Amino acid sequence: MTTTTATEHAIGAAVPRQRYGVAATLHDSWVVAKRNLRRMTRIPEIVVFGLMQPVMFVLLFSYVMGGAIQIPGTTASADAYTQFLMAGIFAQTVTFAVAGASAGIAEDMTKGLVDRFRSLPMARSAVLVGRTLADLVQTAFTLLVLALVALLVGWRIHEGFLKALGAFALLLLLGYAFSWIGALIGLSVRSPEAATSAGLIWLFPLTFISNAFVPVSSMPGWLQGIAYWNPFSATVQACRNLFGNQVGPVDSAWPMQHATLVSVVWSLIIMAVFSWLSVRKYRSANG
Repeated sequence: MTTTTATEHAIGAAVPRQRYGVAATLHDSWVVAKRNLRRMTRIPEIVVFGLMQPVMFVLLFSYVMGGAIQIPGTTASADAYTQFLMAGIFAQTVTFAVAGASAGIAEDMTKGLVDRFRSLPMARSAVLVGRTLADLVQTAFTLLVLALVALLVGWRIHEGFLKALGAFALLLLLGYAFSWIGALIGLSVRSPEAATSAGLIWLFPLTFISNAFVPVSSMPGWLQGIAYWNPFSATVQACRNLFGNQVGPVDSAWPMQHATLVSVVWSLIIMAVFSWLSVRKYRSANG
């Protein structure tokens, strides 16, 4: 009887107890975030190659296509298109970070790192929250470098520093919301390679069926409604307004007239839905 009781206590002691409470979850999330941030500093290629694509987009669109694309109400010029373009490039950069988030989580799953986290007495959601927070820090750094490159090619802020900060906050909010989509993708596939492909393939129509690179008025009528209600378009338009980069007249569609509100609402909805789905998927995948 005594031996049986002792054995039961020993078995119970070997099973880690999950931590509960907001403070415990925040602490555990920060620990996981620091682990991912340290990994980025030890493998700088992750950051460097993450910067190369958006910088190339800025240079190619500005110098190769800028003089050929005319914004309604203006004459075709590289300078006018650069002002129009940059909000779209910023938004594309924060959303394309989804692919890296997907691949990173899928890699952690395949290498058994998530199982090791699961063996610790920590909040279950902390693994995903910590990963997405680390991705948010990397995205913020990428935006900073990209803004410096944009200034070098002629982009300017015309509405003051505080409004510019508001624009970058909207971009980071959108990027963080989309990182939860990446988390769900990374938990749903079997390899980092598949996660990278799955994380990118749906982003191309999302970013190009928008006002990021060309005016929505240049699209077929049936496509314009989709572009106007695209969360990507709302964030791009809000950033143009806050940066003072609006070139030509603002579209009369309701989402474009209330772009900041629509951008925030879309980001919060995406974050709420996909964070819940991701944590649910993580718990079911790990028992």
